[in-house]
Amino acid sequence: MKNLKTFSKRLRVTKNGKILARKSGQDHFNAKERRAGKTGKHNMSVVVFTKKTISRYQLSKGA
Repeated sequence: MKNLKTFSKRLRVTKNGKILARKSGQDHFNAKERRAGKTGKHNMSVVVFTKKTISRYQLSKGA
């Protein structure tokens, strides 16, 4: 169950029902990075789930 919990913390459901996920990747050693490089690592991306996947993890509005 731990994997589902940690993954669900990376998700956010918008008011229109889109599921946004935080990008995986580097979250430290950013001091010498240019601003564009820093902000590029923190963008959210839209995740597309199939109905089978949604039913498997029982993702709902409260995820």
